[in-house]
Amino acid sequence: MNIAFFLTPKKELVYEKLNSSMRKALERMEYHRYTAIPILDEKGRYVGTLTEGDLLWKLKNTLDFNFQDTEQIKISDVPMRMKNQPVHIDSNIEDLVAVSINQNFVPVVDDKNIFIGIIKRSDIITYCYEKLFEQVKKEA
Repeated sequence: MNIAFFLTPKKELVYEKLNSSMRKALERMEYHRYTAIPILDEKGRYVGTLTEGDLLWKLKNTLDFNFQDTEQIKISDVPMRMKNQPVHIDSNIEDLVAVSINQNFVPVVDDKNIFIGIIKRSDIITYCYEKLFEQVKKEA
């Protein structure tokens, strides 16, 4: 099966660029109620995943820091603890499932390593569940 079937395209996602402000990321994550978003470089390549925890640790570990300062801090200055392993759009379903075990979403890149979207773990689990249920039905 082609993994493009599971793809949520970039245009439907919330993501940020490395040069965006910490405040912008915070506000967008709050508005959309996301706990993590993909981060892209200036060429559109996936570079990591920004989490609420990353933002909280930055707040905690910066002396004399207040919310107003978040406008001046770039995402590139926030240490990110997670880099979800991306897959290429031509990857097989087995590779996708293996990568998704430890990630809430799997970034997808094209043949030039440009970020084109994500595949949510919940969509993968739903697909696997349906396939398993079909198999059980056949055997019954």
